[in-house]
Amino acid sequence: MVFRVDLNSDIGEGFGNYVLGMDEEILNYVTSINLACGWHAGDANIMDKTVAMAKEKGVYVGAHPGYPDLLGFGRRAMAIKREEAKNYMLYQTGALMAFTKAHGVKLQHVKLHGAFYNKACVDPELANGVLDGLEQLKDEKIILMALSGSYIAKEAKKRGLRVSQEVFADRGYNADGTLVNRSLPGAFVKDIQEALPRVIRMIKEGKVKTADGQDIAIQADSICVHGDNPKAIEFVKQIRQGLVEAGIEVCPIETFIE
Repeated sequence: MVFRVDLNSDIGEGFGNYVLGMDEEILNYVTSINLACGWHAGDANIMDKTVAMAKEKGVYVGAHPGYPDLLGFGRRAMAIKREEAKNYMLYQTGALMAFTKAHGVKLQHVKLHGAFYNKACVDPELANGVLDGLEQLKDEKIILMALSGSYIAKEAKKRGLRVSQEVFADRGYNADGTLVNRSLPGAFVKDIQEALPRVIRMIKEGKVKTADGQDIAIQADSICVHGDNPKAIEFVKQIRQGLVEAGIEVCPIETFIE
């Protein structure tokens, strides 16, 4: 059996003179990026520079829309309506599409950020607003990257949209398949010796062990590795090397998602 997986990272999350993450180095190891669109982080200059770097390295580009919350890095809850969710996604994705078009690059996917991402996994009104916007882009090839098994991923499938089921190499899982809150024990997996076999099992067996020790089903089309900590480069490098050694082809989701 042939196993394929995409390796992605959230990047372009600086702002003006503020630098966050090691974007240029991360681009050497991932196959796709989720690029901040200016609301939780990022700006026009960062988007332009990052799309250019991704094109040069052959890395596929996705939009990473968040809540309008620079101060809280898009990780604080907001109460927004379905129409607002649609327009928030359209506004930010449209901004990035201007840069991908300028550089002759195809926008591969859309992946929400932070609290926007987590709430859309479980909130039908928010999720359907995002999907309404995705349909209004009038591009049937754009992929939604969403948490594996989440409400938004299932609903997107029902609508006939292309979906990439995302898993996390460095985050803990609850029994319902959601991510452990960042403030709680078990939220992060920091040891590569734990993370790598865990990821390989997700891909080959379709299972992951939760923070409370249960096995749950999971589908791994794309693996997210965060790039905003000092050990991120070595972490993502070893994840990619370990996947290849395990006989797993690492490639952009565009090449294998139907």
